[in-house]
Amino acid sequence: MTAAVPDSSAATIAEAVRAAGRQFAEAGLEAPERSAQILICGLLDIGLTELVLDARNPLDVEAQSRIASAVARALNGEPVHRILGRREFYGLDLSLNEETLEPRPDTEILVDAALPHVSAIVALRGGCDILDLGTGTGAIALAILSQVEQARALGVDISEKAVLAATQNACRHGLEQRFRAMAGDWFENISESFDVIVSNPPYIRSSDIDGLDDAVRRHDPVRALDGGPDGLDAYRIMAREADSHLRQGGRIVLETGFDQHDAVIDLFGEHGLECLERRRDLGGRDRVLAFARTASQAR
Repeated sequence: MTAAVPDSSAATIAEAVRAAGRQFAEAGLEAPERSAQILICGLLDIGLTELVLDARNPLDVEAQSRIASAVARALNGEPVHRILGRREFYGLDLSLNEETLEPRPDTEILVDAALPHVSAIVALRGGCDILDLGTGTGAIALAILSQVEQARALGVDISEKAVLAATQNACRHGLEQRFRAMAGDWFENISESFDVIVSNPPYIRSSDIDGLDDAVRRHDPVRALDGGPDGLDAYRIMAREADSHLRQGGRIVLETGFDQHDAVIDLFGEHGLECLERRRDLGGRDRVLAFARTASQAR
């Protein structure tokens, strides 16, 4: 994408939003008006309500300069949330870094699928221990903890920087007493067992990485995307090892690619894990699977 020259002459918040939205539209950016609102609200640390109420407020020279610089980065293809360094997920404002994925709305479906199991285990046992594999920003685990006070979670990620981001996000939302994060390669450093295992693993086929949208390919960490030749490498590891880390009555809840449900169900079935639920995403595509031990494997 050829970078345009941003309009830095906007003197009020409303003018800045209009100018950015116009430039985003001319550059062909997705949802240009909404992207302009998110970017400028984030830069000014205001909400959408304040954006409306304070629309005529003047911008000082420093604010105009920050907005112009951020708009230029967006016009050059950098995602708005990467520019801001944070993104909202399940009502939580989460910090990002270069080794974390942006948590996206479709992954909230995984949280919705896991919450009933977490709540049921809490009602039965008075608590629930969760393992979040490939935790990234900590989005999935922290969203669950924000909804269920008796739950606790361990987030594991191969990236030390992702572990740092997840830990910082837990502290930001007062969840650090119930969340800890550690570096590791899937189950490599884990000896304990859990009531619920959740994961949004890498599932893009290696050959498809170069064809991804520029914003994803250039700005999301490749090892959080690349799932191997058929996209199923991480699922094979989890299918093979998850059962030994799952307590009686436990559940495994996973995000998958849009065309992987049947293959993942077969993989887990080979290891005595039965699919209890399939959920589709906001676009009607297969997205989330929930597993438990088959009746013959229950213990």
